[in-house]
Amino acid sequence: MPIRYYTKWLALALRCGGFMKLRSFFVTLGLVVLVLLGISAGGWVWLAAQSPLMLLSQTRATSPAAAMFVPKQAPAMVSLLVNPDELEAVRVAIAPANQRRQARTEVAQLKSSLLSGRNLDYDTDIKPWLGSEVTLAVTTPDVDRDQANGSQPGYLLALETRDGDRAREFLQVLWQRRAIAGVNLVFEQYAGVKIISGQPSRVVGLPTGDLPGDAGDGTLATAVVGDRFVLVANAPKVLRDAINNVQAASLNLSSNPTYRQSLTQLAETPIGMAYVNLPSLGQWLDLPERQLSSAIDDDAGDTAPLIDRMVAGIELNPQGILANTVLLAAEGHPFPMAPPALSHPVEALKTIPLGSAVVAGGTHLNTLLPQLNATLQTYGVLSALVTPALQRAKQELGIPLTQDWVDWVEGEFALAWLPEDDNGQQWVFAGETSEATATALAQMDAIAQRNGLGTGPVTLADQTAYAWTKLTTPDTTRRRRNRQSLDVLQVDVRGVHTQVDRYEVFATSLDAMEAALNARAAPLLKDAEFQRAIAPLNPRNNGYLYIDWPAVRPTLEAQLPILRLAELAAKPLFDHVRSLTMSSYGSDPTAQRGAVFVRLSEE
Repeated sequence: MPIRYYTKWLALALRCGGFMKLRSFFVTLGLVVLVLLGISAGGWVWLAAQSPLMLLSQTRATSPAAAMFVPKQAPAMVSLLVNPDELEAVRVAIAPANQRRQARTEVAQLKSSLLSGRNLDYDTDIKPWLGSEVTLAVTTPDVDRDQANGSQPGYLLALETRDGDRAREFLQVLWQRRAIAGVNLVFEQYAGVKIISGQPSRVVGLPTGDLPGDAGDGTLATAVVGDRFVLVANAPKVLRDAINNVQAASLNLSSNPTYRQSLTQLAETPIGMAYVNLPSLGQWLDLPERQLSSAIDDDAGDTAPLIDRMVAGIELNPQGILANTVLLAAEGHPFPMAPPALSHPVEALKTIPLGSAVVAGGTHLNTLLPQLNATLQTYGVLSALVTPALQRAKQELGIPLTQDWVDWVEGEFALAWLPEDDNGQQWVFAGETSEATATALAQMDAIAQRNGLGTGPVTLADQTAYAWTKLTTPDTTRRRRNRQSLDVLQVDVRGVHTQVDRYEVFATSLDAMEAALNARAAPLLKDAEFQRAIAPLNPRNNGYLYIDWPAVRPTLEAQLPILRLAELAAKPLFDHVRSLTMSSYGSDPTAQRGAVFVRLSEE
């Protein structure tokens, strides 16, 4: 289901922003994992068979081997399944000859920004021994399960080694530096594995969190397991639990039947993967069950989680990064069967103006809106983003936004948010007409009149439209300046609608409606940028959610400070993002499949 799927996926993505809570050493190396999944930002082209781009089509293991260290109930895990140097080679290889120096500079800046202030250098300290997998996991919402001392999440970083001796040398140097800086070292032998941990010495007088590799509370623990993995955690207990998970296979994520089943639905060529356990993730983020009431309907309804798990396989694409996703239904909340997949893009998109910042298109909005409402109630981060816009639209229209508004939209629909201008937020909505459309419009007019609005015709682009308006008098200062009398009235347009082909089109202003009517000459569906944004997705789907990243980036940065922090660490990647497109490929009662494509600019 398009909108239901989009909102759930976006909610998951926003929640994963919680990884930025990792501090110091874990923030640094955790961001390395996430950012290197997209380090190949640039203009993708196919090169000769011997080039590094063979990485794009290589078949590799979908499941990270480090999942054997991660408990079954872990809130989240993200993995890079190729060596970072391979991605760097691809980034430089695909760059035009005159931009390869810039590509190398961007990679160098990325490494420097991620490791700055940690007394670590990737090329000398990590590169000589790092293998083909880097996995970061939040293993538990609270390591000691003691609510008296607050929540202390467990973080585990597993780095595959190709040279165990060099890895041990790295750890030896790391701990020598920390000892010199005033850390008390603790050595422990556990199940045949040597664990080293340390706490800052209060005698030295160094403030907690200022040491190289600190986790924020001064705790760090490391181990080398079987010459294959270097494990780094924020507490020795996290490492002990990880070792126990390997020895008792029934405890680890790799043995979880639900996890294993979801992996079979992913492609065989991912460069990375992500896994989220929503109930555990909510506990880690300490999210209340009821975050925000929906702005669509006064009835808050049931706020039980709708999704249990999410798994995503991340692939390279000639134009960017493609994530194939699988959402697994929570127990007792089966997914409704999706409508038949469309064999062509939603034609309602032809009413959407070029330059729209956010565009959604699909079918059966009359059944999707209740699902959107439930999703907004369940996922607080999404509510914080969407609800203010809906409340503002409700205030500007002066008409309650209820289910009655869309009960008639049984076919295609399209919704667009235009970039803000002097008139504020601008929205355009198009719904395929049905036998119930005329009755619904009459009800809307009646509601508008009860709320003090008038209705009347207006001509736009040689077409008659109908506007909901409110008459007001000029303010005193303006009336005196322009020498206007009280007999002069101003018309405040709250909304306008008209029929275009088989669609009833609504807009929040005359300017927005005019843009929608003019879209017939240059429709979004024919736009080359939009076509590139949907090209990697399966053409048989349930619709699209398209986001013009440069247009929405300032708004998201204002509402999500965590995004600005991520951009500081990964500016070369964020500067190349052009658009994001999401789609749903259908569902059965237990799973919903789809994809997200991040298109990267060629500059």
